[in-house]
Amino acid sequence: MKWYLDALKKYAQFDGRSRRQEYWMFRLFSVLFMFAALVIDFLIAMLADIPLFIFTPLYILAIILPSIAITVRRLHDTNNSGWMFLVGFIPFVGGIWLLVLEVTEGTHGPNDYGEDPKEIRELIQSH
Repeated sequence: MKWYLDALKKYAQFDGRSRRQEYWMFRLFSVLFMFAALVIDFLIAMLADIPLFIFTPLYILAIILPSIAITVRRLHDTNNSGWMFLVGFIPFVGGIWLLVLEVTEGTHGPNDYGEDPKEIRELIQSH
């Protein structure tokens, strides 16, 4: 949950880098909260007998900008431009290509987009 909240604090921050752990924990909690919103919407629809979905679209709208921002920061960690995010829109292979970039280990040490977030965290924990 901490990783999810940390990513939300950087709501529209497109500069810098994000570690794999931060990225994937954000994705995990996003899916869990989306599922919870769907369940709530489904229960309301069943009780009200009206197919009215409110929470799911609101959650999607609220999370779209932080999702793009953390993906861009994740791409920066692998020393790729944030514009590589657009690769995901290429039919058939784009999503796979983007997934490979997202699971690739980040650059050790500083790169074009900033300091290594793993080294920074290790420095903080050692003090």
